[in-house]
Amino acid sequence: MRLLHVVPTYLPATRYGGPIYAVHGLCRALAARGHAVDVFTTNVDGEHDSNVPLGVPVSLDGVQVHYFASPAGLRRRMYVSRAMGTALAERMSAYDLLHLHSVFLWPTYAAARAAERARVPYVVSPRGMLVPELIRRKSALVKNAWIRFVESHTFRKSAGIHFTAEREWEDARQVAIPLPAPFIVPNGIDLPPAASIPRLGDTLLFLGRINWKKGLDRLLAAAAVLPKVKVIIAGNDEENLTPALRAQAERLGIADRVDFRGPVRGAAKDELLRTSTALVLPSLSENFGNVVLEAMAVEMPVIVTPEVGLASDVAQAGAGIVTSGQPEPLAAAIGKLLRDPESRASMGRRGRELVAARFTWDRVAMQMEEHYLRIVAANAAGLKTIQ
Repeated sequence: MRLLHVVPTYLPATRYGGPIYAVHGLCRALAARGHAVDVFTTNVDGEHDSNVPLGVPVSLDGVQVHYFASPAGLRRRMYVSRAMGTALAERMSAYDLLHLHSVFLWPTYAAARAAERARVPYVVSPRGMLVPELIRRKSALVKNAWIRFVESHTFRKSAGIHFTAEREWEDARQVAIPLPAPFIVPNGIDLPPAASIPRLGDTLLFLGRINWKKGLDRLLAAAAVLPKVKVIIAGNDEENLTPALRAQAERLGIADRVDFRGPVRGAAKDELLRTSTALVLPSLSENFGNVVLEAMAVEMPVIVTPEVGLASDVAQAGAGIVTSGQPEPLAAAIGKLLRDPESRASMGRRGRELVAARFTWDRVAMQMEEHYLRIVAANAAGLKTIQ
């Protein structure tokens, strides 16, 4: 198939977290399965631009990535790109299917309308943005208006809505937006070599963007009642929340036990995953939780809240503990895990087995491919009937 993926930002703009890696992982795996995969995106990387060529495709792991410039100001915040709009209008008819990876942003609107005009079917992945609490907390009036006047049309005309987990689907059901033909395909991961480095004792790892919804204040409160516990917090802080978290650690008397590492990548990230005792993700909302896959893949036990998309998989596989994110039950779960090295080891093994069985990128791409083929066949049949 000839597939076009449209996403506001892409590699090398890794500051935007898990979705960047997830979209590229899917595109790369689809290309490896023999599909012609193009990506349309912008060169936006925070306040700066990614150092990428414009106007020519860049080959990245078998994926042809087309970067387009976005102007300054409000239009940049919406990822508006006149050049991308022109390319969408001129080239859309060359594709069998379009996959959109955002909501509330201009590229999704522009690509959906271009596909509608060209009679190309499209799939929408909300990527965790259809959460009532997230909408209420940030630009609620603007987002509700966008849902009513823009996104509702986009969703209603889509050939399917892709969710990465049941939790993400449940959140989206609470938003007043059409959800035609919903389906679930998880994110994936490249299974690394088995872990062989001894793990540190009593060392908890949080790995991900520093964001209000991650529940880091609850993690610090839980650590305060566990005298020996050390906490490593590693990740990008676009919202400048670290000073407040440092102040909280000072108030709780645990500043010497909390290590703020900042962004980590490559070997440094791998070392944290392979040597920390357990991963803790006490999120208030997490549509999937890519870092949970990364931890389980290297036999690290995990502690997650029910609001994490992978929580039910963790519980069913016995790969960790699912608990309330409130400080008291969270502390109890952490203490229980740290006191039982045999359980930690068995949880780690079961987690890696789960990843190998269900979450490698080739398995994920195969599932997505099945949905694409179904949608393309149905669209072809519909066009034949119209003609």
